[in-house]
Amino acid sequence: KPRFAQRSLTTLRMCLSEANQWDCSEWSRLATTTPGARATLSLEPAGRSCWDEPLSITVRGLVPEQPVTLRAALRDEKGALFRARALYRADAHGELDLARAPALGGSFTGLEPMGLLWAMEPERPFWRLVKRDVQTPFVVELEVLDGHEPDGGRLLARAVHERHFMAPGVRRVPVREGRVRATLFLFTFPPEPGPFPGIIDLFGVGGGLLEYRASLLAGKGFAVMALAYYNYDDLPKTMETMRIEYFEEAVNYLRGHPEVKGPGIGLLGISKGGELGLAMASFLKGITAAVVINGSVAAVGNTICYKDETIPPVTILRNQVKMTKDGLKDVVDALQSPLVEQKSFIPVERSDTTFLFLVGQDDHNWKSEFYANEISKRLQAHGKEKPQIICYPEAGHYIEPPYFPLCSAGMHLLVGANITFGGEPKPHSVAQLDAWQQLQTFFHKQLGGKSHGVSPKI
Repeated sequence: KPRFAQRSLTTLRMCLSEANQWDCSEWSRLATTTPGARATLSLEPAGRSCWDEPLSITVRGLVPEQPVTLRAALRDEKGALFRARALYRADAHGELDLARAPALGGSFTGLEPMGLLWAMEPERPFWRLVKRDVQTPFVVELEVLDGHEPDGGRLLARAVHERHFMAPGVRRVPVREGRVRATLFLFTFPPEPGPFPGIIDLFGVGGGLLEYRASLLAGKGFAVMALAYYNYDDLPKTMETMRIEYFEEAVNYLRGHPEVKGPGIGLLGISKGGELGLAMASFLKGITAAVVINGSVAAVGNTICYKDETIPPVTILRNQVKMTKDGLKDVVDALQSPLVEQKSFIPVERSDTTFLFLVGQDDHNWKSEFYANEISKRLQAHGKEKPQIICYPEAGHYIEPPYFPLCSAGMHLLVGANITFGGEPKPHSVAQLDAWQQLQTFFHKQLGGKSHGVSPKI
């Protein structure tokens, strides 16, 4: 029995050895016969970068002229999946550099090195990509697949990349001062400790406290305070009345902060935030510069009050709401003109603020270009400085920091339904990239700051 057991064990070892040899040689053969089996996916910066920084994407080890599909995906904090895909062909050396190779199809076409991010679409209809916690990154998964099959071919390479919202040297400080509810982002990158130009950042009717634009902008050499004004913490849950005294308290807090450079501060507002920024600049002192992104010159959906003055909301023309072929409401014509209802016109002529208006010419939330032009006319008629207006063809309502996907439709809280916000993905992405640079240049010039571009490596 011991001899039999020994012979059996020896035989088993020989079989396993032969199996392993066959397995290794067979896998080696498969690796050399499968096109692109030795492909590698390289990202620069490697591993992590800031959301608003460009990302270099290169694939090596492909077969010359090999067709491949690149896919990108991320999930937001609520679990919503965003995806994009693009078809490419390797060069004669078996390499693919997205900075030099045009996409042949998929979510976008042409030379678009960052297309896999800005062309992402939500799996859930009408879902907008929003970063709710800036202290954690978005995790982007990138894949290289063999061929151009719609359902994807063999997986050749994969990489995971973190896109962060706080650059090195940016500090997050929650603010609960008097009635003010906000988050202040301070730039503490050496060798210059500050003080830095101060900016108040305002978003739209969604309420709450969104910090991602403020946190990114702080990395450019600003002290930026993301300000909540309703539906957050102990603030009012609704916004029937917007009292400018609350915003005045926020302005005074930021102007008095020891790490904020004076004498005046800046305002940055989009949509409803742009409208409120106009009201702040009209009634309050100490606001040197304001950037308004697709804002209204009229009070919309609520009354604006300051001391004993009241600006009533402009009339909503419900009979002017149209339906798109996709079953969405189009409300672009649904507000009465503030030229007809003059009492709803925010008195911008009182302001000594220098303005920059960033306008999406395909904005269907309201008539942003018309509003910007009317503000310009009124300011000049009262001897004030002509504002700068930059219009972006085929850009929609939500002009965000670079590489955020276009939100062309979604729920509007005042309407109570899904509406079209307008815009086409490619020109909208171009608008976002330019607008981001324009507003930084504007604030540095008007507020006396210095550009502090931080390396995207974290």
